[in-house]
Amino acid sequence: MAAERSSITLGGKGSSFTSSSVYKVASGVANVRIDSSAIERFSTRNLPSIKRSSFGIPQGLTNEETRASLAVLLNKLILSTSGPPSSSTARSVLPLKILEILNSKAESLDLGEIDVTEGENIVLEKSCASLIGLCSIIDHKSTTLSQIVDSVAALSCEVTKADIASFSLLDSGDGNGDKDVIGVAGDLKVLLNGYKGTGKLEIEEISKIPWIHGKFRYVVKSVHSDARRELNSGVKGGKTGSGNTGIGEALGTALLPLLTAVKNLGVCSFLRAKLCIEKIVDENLKNCLSEVFEKSYVEFENLKNSYKLAYTAHLEEDYCRFAHELNESLGIVWRIVGLEAVAAFFALAGGEFFVQKSGNADKEESKTDKKKKKNEKKAVVGKGTSLVIQFIKDRLVSNEAASDGDQMHSLKQCVEQIVNLINPEGRGFDSFLDKVKEIVESNENRRLPKLPKGTRDFAKEQMAVREKAFSIIQNVFKRHGATALDTPVFELRETLMGKYGEDSKLVYDIADQGGELCSLRYDLTVPFARYVAMNGITSFKRYQIAKVYRRDNPSKGRYREFYQCDFDIAGLFEPMGPDFEIVKILTELLDELEIGDYEVKLNHRKLLDGMLEICGVPPEKFRTICSSIDKLDKQSFEQVKKEMVEEKGLSSEIADRIGNFVKEKGAPLELLSKLRQEGSEFLDNQSSREALDELSIMFEALERSKCSHRIVFDLSLARGLDYYTGVIFEAVCIGAEVGSIGAGGRYDNLIGMFGTKQVPAVGMSLGIERVFNIMEELNEKQKQVIRPTETQVLVSIMVDNKLAEAAELVSRLWDAKINAEYLVSKRKEKHFNRAKESMIPWMVMVGEKELSGGFVTLKKLEKGSEEKEDQTCSRDSFVGELLKLL
Repeated sequence: MAAERSSITLGGKGSSFTSSSVYKVASGVANVRIDSSAIERFSTRNLPSIKRSSFGIPQGLTNEETRASLAVLLNKLILSTSGPPSSSTARSVLPLKILEILNSKAESLDLGEIDVTEGENIVLEKSCASLIGLCSIIDHKSTTLSQIVDSVAALSCEVTKADIASFSLLDSGDGNGDKDVIGVAGDLKVLLNGYKGTGKLEIEEISKIPWIHGKFRYVVKSVHSDARRELNSGVKGGKTGSGNTGIGEALGTALLPLLTAVKNLGVCSFLRAKLCIEKIVDENLKNCLSEVFEKSYVEFENLKNSYKLAYTAHLEEDYCRFAHELNESLGIVWRIVGLEAVAAFFALAGGEFFVQKSGNADKEESKTDKKKKKNEKKAVVGKGTSLVIQFIKDRLVSNEAASDGDQMHSLKQCVEQIVNLINPEGRGFDSFLDKVKEIVESNENRRLPKLPKGTRDFAKEQMAVREKAFSIIQNVFKRHGATALDTPVFELRETLMGKYGEDSKLVYDIADQGGELCSLRYDLTVPFARYVAMNGITSFKRYQIAKVYRRDNPSKGRYREFYQCDFDIAGLFEPMGPDFEIVKILTELLDELEIGDYEVKLNHRKLLDGMLEICGVPPEKFRTICSSIDKLDKQSFEQVKKEMVEEKGLSSEIADRIGNFVKEKGAPLELLSKLRQEGSEFLDNQSSREALDELSIMFEALERSKCSHRIVFDLSLARGLDYYTGVIFEAVCIGAEVGSIGAGGRYDNLIGMFGTKQVPAVGMSLGIERVFNIMEELNEKQKQVIRPTETQVLVSIMVDNKLAEAAELVSRLWDAKINAEYLVSKRKEKHFNRAKESMIPWMVMVGEKELSGGFVTLKKLEKGSEEKEDQTCSRDSFVGELLKLL
């Protein structure tokens, strides 16, 4: 018995025609009705009419496309009656005739001649109903295809066992990635959750799936938007119907990218189908599927021909023919995707299924096939793909016809059923689509944990290292008389912009949440300067340990979220006093953190400016050339020179002069003496001469403070930030490839940007994340065991259901400020395992004997091993005894 057709109503209040509705009407699965309120709006006057030979629907369209054209035309006629019946130029006769044709079950449509009014004729001439109808079918089919093609591609991934690591690399995390490409990669990862590919086999047809499918998604959404708009828009072209409405050109422009995307999708699917056929282990099965494989070649050739015909039609501006050929291409790609699904299914589970359907297999062969079945089951390990495979199996079992023992006939039945599952006109397609949506959208599979790039979690052992480091850093900062400061994690965007030179592009912006444009803080220095200016402070020594954010490309030791540890001195002091102290603090920090050998590279911005002036660099290019020079620690001079000449407009001669200067580096006082020798060009330049005088004071102070051996005077150090005005420095760990681990300098004009008063300042920032990396590597090399907790005592109640006993004893320890934990369990080994894992040195043990005797047993654990010497104490005195022992 045929399924009852659904009904779609047009013209009701607030009603909206959709591509899906057009497709249902066009494919004959839905009837159409006109809302009574819409019928009332048609004219009841006796209007003059003219005879037309047709509805204006082009020749050569399929029955489905013609029905879609009529459905759109009917809706356009209804939309043309927006006013009262007295003003309408359309009658109800024509819509009712179209309605009768659409609801008839005739296989061929006899449209015949029609009488129309002038207003109706305008709708027929200018509505572009056929093109919009074709666009609606294309919209529905392509949208639906985009929802299932990823699941078929995921099956091919399982077959080939290709490396899919690149799927996780598409999202850079900075908002600049292709959202649709990233979305496809995300859905594939959900489908392939648990995938056990080799990770070594790179297959082009697999690695480019996100790009091919993502671009297809993108253009499909664009077409969907245009189709929805045109379906529900009135007829354009004026009262007389004069003028070109431009709809043809507009929809032709929207559909053209889809043509290429559809062709690329089909080609990629065809190539994957070939790979899957080749992976079928059972030669008998592979040979039987050769007919399917031959059919895929035919479809591939048809796709190329259809693409050429569509492209030619578009060039000739025959947009209906173009859309018709595009629709044909879509149908071909649907069939190719279906054949890919067939090939992938039989490569993964077909051997087992094929044998089940074969009634003539001998027992020995059956054993072999059972073994293959076992192996093939192991092959499909992705949670999502396993569900897809099982769904296909269930459908094949439920639809299986009576077996006649003919393997080939049985196989053809299976192939036909799988293709019908993928075909939007097939009986099982809706169920298959629902299953795919369920897999991709289910919370269980969606809950795939992933950290944003450039961030990381810290386990208890890592946190122990971090807390120890933070404690050392705070003690050093407080030793120098600094007070703590905290500022908001985000600032007004205008506060941060223009302070970081070329690095301003790395500032994370936040969407407008209430009239203010904000950004996550890039560093702690600019917020500090803003705070000083806002509060009218003229002298301040502060430290701050907090997270900052940079939209950077993550690498080893380079993160997008990380802590900075800043120390700044603002105000007027003796010349070079704060500068010396800041550098001294940096050396103290690195010494006490015990990260190994390091050096602090130091230079002066005024010396750099003098050098650039001597070389002939225009003043307006000083900062941008400094940014180039600052790359010399990562790039060769030839690479930097190329940037200065080709991108920043310096002459080759000037760049070479800069190269001669920036090669100079050495011990502070030695290089300073060389630069101040008689005849030095630096002495003839006011800016560089001032810098050398200031450095002379500072280097002598560093020499007397016993830390100058850590300093390297380096003329290539430039520091790209725009706000530096004087001494600049950067610390690097020798032998560790993590970049700079600390940096800073003088910034005399930054605070003045936020207020009326200039307050000179100098500061440093410790790159604590990189320091942590070094500390963790050193601990690993030295095989140091890190205690995750500082627990000193474990209260072990070795009797069940004695929480109150534990609460009393452990509370006495807590009250005495002893770090303690408790455990209630009669399993003795559980207590010792807990103490050993956490390296707790003492246990307070209470068993049945202790409970009845009113005492406790103190046990000392040494390096995880049990000591034999235990001692007993009364319940009143055990806390005092532990205080002595600890």
